[in-house]
Amino acid sequence: MNRNRNFLQLFETDAQIIDRTGADALIPVQEANEIIQGVVEQSAVLSRGRKLPNMTAKQYKMPVLDSLPLAYFVNGDAGAKQTTKMEWDKKFIVAEEIAVIVPIPEAVLDDSAYDIWGEVKPRIVEAFGKVIDGAILFGTNKPTSWRAGIVATATAASKVVTLGASDNLYEKIMGENGVIDMVEQCGYFVNAHMADISMRAKLRTVKDGAGHYIFTSNNFQGAATYALDGSPMSFPRNGAFDKTQALMIAGDFSQLVYAIRQDITFKLFTEGVVQNTDGTIAYNLMQNDMVALRAVMRLGWEIPNPINALKPTKAQRCPFAILKAGN
Repeated sequence: MNRNRNFLQLFETDAQIIDRTGADALIPVQEANEIIQGVVEQSAVLSRGRKLPNMTAKQYKMPVLDSLPLAYFVNGDAGAKQTTKMEWDKKFIVAEEIAVIVPIPEAVLDDSAYDIWGEVKPRIVEAFGKVIDGAILFGTNKPTSWRAGIVATATAASKVVTLGASDNLYEKIMGENGVIDMVEQCGYFVNAHMADISMRAKLRTVKDGAGHYIFTSNNFQGAATYALDGSPMSFPRNGAFDKTQALMIAGDFSQLVYAIRQDITFKLFTEGVVQNTDGTIAYNLMQNDMVALRAVMRLGWEIPNPINALKPTKAQRCPFAILKAGN
């Protein structure tokens, strides 16, 4: 009888949980800035793009110049002066969530001779960078609210250069109607390049008419980075770059803008369930003596692409061009 009374008293008290305040002690506050910087470094796109102020709502509205004013000569001393106007369009950056949950049995944490969370967090940061780059560059698994990726945008604007097996790579990049020229024709100057890692070998074998290697350590490869026509070149190694869609992307990356709604945050759970995609329960943290680390981040991006005098037609204007492999 006393045993039953004690059992009832246990469940009559308020339920206890490890809430956010309790879990925060496991992850120092100062890591927040370090983690978001890590995501930017792991993401080739965010490291090259232009960061806007943090978003204070799900949507961020940007006014974009859409029509230029015109000036006219006056016909004679008494000629009438004509009028003109300017117009602005608006584009929206929509913040979407990236998240992942890492469940681990408590016994594994207790028995491990290593700091497992210390090993897991950098890989989560890397995974965030990969999914961001894949969505922005190639549209891979992108949210429906996000615009088309850079490759699809450049393709729609006919800013594509195809590299055939017998084509001159130097001309395809640097020459007339090459990828750099494609961007310049739209009124932009290329300030960075991104390429599949296989392009390093292609570039190292490029020779001039006299048979000399064009891209030597003096005029192509610096101490730590590659450069093309004075602009830095990066080769993402997070697995996001899809060489079947593009070998290289050249562009004005100041026209790739992004804003963060929520910095990446980590939260540790000791209770709750983890479900499979079909709704079945994969883990019950309390019942299975497990803990789960959840990482969440929210951000959005856009290409302003304002009108300019060299390419006033919006459909033909793009600050990016791509080099793709031919058959």
